[in-house]
Amino acid sequence: MAKKTTSFSGLGGLVFSTDSGRHCPSCSQPLDACICKQTTIPEGDGIARVRRESKGRGGKTVSTITGVPLAEAELKDLASALKRRCGTGGSLKEGVIEIQGDHVQLLIDELIKRGFKAKKSGG
Repeated sequence: MAKKTTSFSGLGGLVFSTDSGRHCPSCSQPLDACICKQTTIPEGDGIARVRRESKGRGGKTVSTITGVPLAEAELKDLASALKRRCGTGGSLKEGVIEIQGDHVQLLIDELIKRGFKAKKSGG
């Protein structure tokens, strides 16, 4: 049976405070100073690979772009610009940009124009 503590020092430190507002549950820092959600540039060879996929999508074709060496915020902006360029919808899921439809060559040309190394992947 554990001994019941009655003193503040017996509790091991600060229990509750409203001084800094809400805290991140992962790193215990205030939300504005949270260090666990900082985005890092993914490791890789720096080549953006563009491919056409339809498997597991109910027959719908999407163009996927992987390996773009950008942080999450810049990747979201790039995905938005590419969707506008193709005139279709799409999404950003786990660092992979998905553009609806078969736009592989258009996407490769646009990525090269923006200064990325891009190549076609798959068949």
